[in-house]
Amino acid sequence: MDRTELKPASVFHYFDEICQVPRPSKKEEKIIEYLKAFGKKHNLETKFDEVGNVLIKKPATKGKEHLQTVVLQSHVDMVCEKNSDVQHDFLKDPIQTYIDGEWLRAKGTTLGADNGIGVATELAILAADDIEHGPIECLFTIDEETGLTGAFALKEGFMNGDILLNLDSEDEGELFIGCAGGIDTVAEFEYKKVAAPQDYFFFRVDVKGLTGGHSGDDINKMRANANKVLVRYLTRISKKMDMYLCEINGGNLRNAIPREAYAVCAVPMPEKENVRIELNIFAAEVEDEYAVTEPNMKLLLESETPRKEAIDRDTTTRLLKALTAVHHGIYAMSQDIEGLVETSSNLASIKMVEGNTIRIATSQRSSILSSRDDMANTVGAVFELAGATITVGEGYPGWKPNPSSAILKVAVEAYKRLFGVEPKVKAIHAGLECGLFLEKYPSLDMVSFGPTLRGVHSPDERMLIPTVDKFWRHLLEVLANIPEKK
Repeated sequence: MDRTELKPASVFHYFDEICQVPRPSKKEEKIIEYLKAFGKKHNLETKFDEVGNVLIKKPATKGKEHLQTVVLQSHVDMVCEKNSDVQHDFLKDPIQTYIDGEWLRAKGTTLGADNGIGVATELAILAADDIEHGPIECLFTIDEETGLTGAFALKEGFMNGDILLNLDSEDEGELFIGCAGGIDTVAEFEYKKVAAPQDYFFFRVDVKGLTGGHSGDDINKMRANANKVLVRYLTRISKKMDMYLCEINGGNLRNAIPREAYAVCAVPMPEKENVRIELNIFAAEVEDEYAVTEPNMKLLLESETPRKEAIDRDTTTRLLKALTAVHHGIYAMSQDIEGLVETSSNLASIKMVEGNTIRIATSQRSSILSSRDDMANTVGAVFELAGATITVGEGYPGWKPNPSSAILKVAVEAYKRLFGVEPKVKAIHAGLECGLFLEKYPSLDMVSFGPTLRGVHSPDERMLIPTVDKFWRHLLEVLANIPEKK
């Protein structure tokens, strides 16, 4: 497939444009300026708030002024993940996209289609002069991926729509009317630096090649967590020989299943070969466990320059036991919606930070508020029992499904007219900003949809090109059939 064949051309044009604009979460200044300039260029009313949310208004086309106002909404930030062997500065470098069959991918990094394709779609509608629609407000929020900062800060009266179409879903042909709420639980272990014995064998062990993915959408796919795999090996070694842990690092973002992790350790010199033998045995076992979901898993061991210092033995023991015991994955399935994950937890990252601190970030999700909080308490209790200090985030609410939604009916009928089949109506375990919008605008009627994305929040992120055109046509059909103002 050639780039000139990409449809709709306007959507891919704007997607290419924003791929040139750095937009990491919490570093959205450049994309905000881009949006302001876009509004000015097209003579559209543009407003923004103190945190950086941008709203661009477009009047109704002639004869459609009587329709209800529709808010089209996407978030401007992207998850910035790259493979360890890729040189890329997300604050400066453009995303390099390429076509792989029917998929659009990026070279060694996240693609940013989550949610750049939603942003590009809104820009294409704002720029168009041949689309029929009622009054439109395009809302671009910041920092959805790492804190929902934009949605939290959104003030009453910033937008004035009756209907909100969230363009941040990842399965074409599926309409989402509910999502999970979430909360973060962070544990910190304070350790002492002790002298590392210099007559020991120092080595680095890496877990690489895991699939990773979105900690909401992909938590039910039974993929391995690099942190968990690493800790299993370290625990195995520590039980069989005198091990010093010098360094440990794994995962990055709270909403991404960790793909890579590593540790630097030391064992007595006579155990040098046993360390390798144990790794070979363990690798064979764990690769067999995950033969279906992790075909590219790699466990590597190489000698390391001796370190002068290590983590004290007591903290190492407590840390490994806590990381072994803490829950990762599905905790409960929904009793109301078949196949929907109700509650889960993600062991997201392990980082050594300044101040002799090891920080472990986790995130919990649930479509039931009490279950979300119970899961956070369960995770926190494991770390507290191990002597860590716990910090629990503010959390964000879920979005309770409304099967009788008027805009849902419009979206279903539009899809049937266009494609001759009924779309699936679902709730999602991932978090969307819709729950927060409802707190400020309780009368909003909402639905979420988008083209098909896979591997989001990882360098394997890709977008199925033919579904972008279907998503676009569906959106235009919905806009043409918005209910009249009440």
